[in-house]
Amino acid sequence: MSTTKLQNVQISALKDLSPRKALLTILGLSAVIFGFLIWLVYFKQAANYSSEFIGNLAAVNAFWNFITTVFLLLGYREIKRRNFDKHLKYMFAALGASSLFFIGYVVYHAFHGETKFLAQGIIRPVYFFVLISHIVLSAISVPLILSSFYFSLAGKFESHRKVSRWTFPLWLYVSVTGVMIFVMLKIFNTQ
Repeated sequence: MSTTKLQNVQISALKDLSPRKALLTILGLSAVIFGFLIWLVYFKQAANYSSEFIGNLAAVNAFWNFITTVFLLLGYREIKRRNFDKHLKYMFAALGASSLFFIGYVVYHAFHGETKFLAQGIIRPVYFFVLISHIVLSAISVPLILSSFYFSLAGKFESHRKVSRWTFPLWLYVSVTGVMIFVMLKIFNTQ
């Protein structure tokens, strides 16, 4: 893709924003999001409301994580092929799928609350390893994802490449383990 075509996807307001201000804003926003999720899942009293819609949200959220994984892998393939236009479309699709997951996750936890893992035995530490690594890496991924998009849309492609080398594997891990957590709960929470 030519530089001219890449400039067509840049946002001038982001191009004019200093990286320092942008990264501070991204870190602040990420901290607020993570703090909100910790409060929502572990401290807020759930509404204890259940419906078929709320009950199905966990599966829908796993679906959005799966779709995010697919778009991330397609975006990775296209950047390796140097097809920047398709790469950009797939990465925005991954961001959209992740955003839909986030909305569903918030709604599910606001109404349903936390889901306890009931299984015992060797699967229990495996589940908690996956869950804890998923939570920690999702907290790290959010500012990396936002930074990758900022650098790309600001036309700072060298910085975009450097950040995205870390963003891609972490975002992919978080998406895959999101599906794994759902599957493990479905399989092993049958008590």
